Amino acid sequence: MTELLLAKAHFPVTTLGPGIRAGIWMQGCTLHCPGCLSRDTWDADPAKAVPVEAVLGWLASLPGPVQGVTISGGEPFQQPAALAELLRGIRTWREESPRETIPLDILVYSGYVYSRLSRSTETREILEMCDAVVAGPYVDRLNPGGRHPQGGSLLWRGSANQRIVPLTPLGQERYGAAAGDMAKEEAGPRVQVSVDEGPEGRRVYYIGIPRRGDMEHLTSTLERAGVRAGGVSWRP
Repeated sequence: MTELLLAKAHFPVTTLGPGIRAGIWMQGCTLHCPGCLSRDTWDADPAKAVPVEAVLGWLASLPGPVQGVTISGGEPFQQPAALAELLRGIRTWREESPRETIPLDILVYSGYVYSRLSRSTETREILEMCDAVVAGPYVDRLNPGGRHPQGGSLLWRGSANQRIVPLTPLGQERYGAAAGDMAKEEAGPRVQVSVDEGPEGRRVYYIGIPRRGDMEHLTSTLERAGVRAGGVSWRP
């Protein structure tokens, strides 16, 4: 039984790809991009290990409609065996589920550049199970910032160096020219809020790709309203 280090799973996600999606964040990343908003997923915590079958069971239990699955992290490609098994399971679920209207696509985020991902046999086999990948490290100075007039052109990307690479006809439809047209209509990267109740109390998650400065602006706005954040994932 293959286990996956899981940081979080959430539904619905509406900010990391088109449509209503399931989001899966894997735990563990050694890339440590400066300015990363998900520092809480860097440490590969064995306590967060769950069977891949459990994640697939969660997906199958969702009420729908599920129009896509987005896998991020952490760095998914640093768990290649678990990622491959997860993708195989998602594809089987997709093939066995009746989807009369909108097909489900699989989008994976990686901090590795695409040329590196496509270099080895192991990662090429993983890429063959994806409809698209967003590849490349986050570079803070290439995030245009909230007031930049071209902010909307970074739809689903954190910084301008990152590439959206369609890998299947469905991926091309969702993330190719159509994504370019959609980016022109968007005001910029969006963020959604999720509140989870856990053993350590209430925790607020921001899901999406904010522009540079957005989180500081949000924090200061909340503090002026009397809401003070504790530890946050985007600061050391």
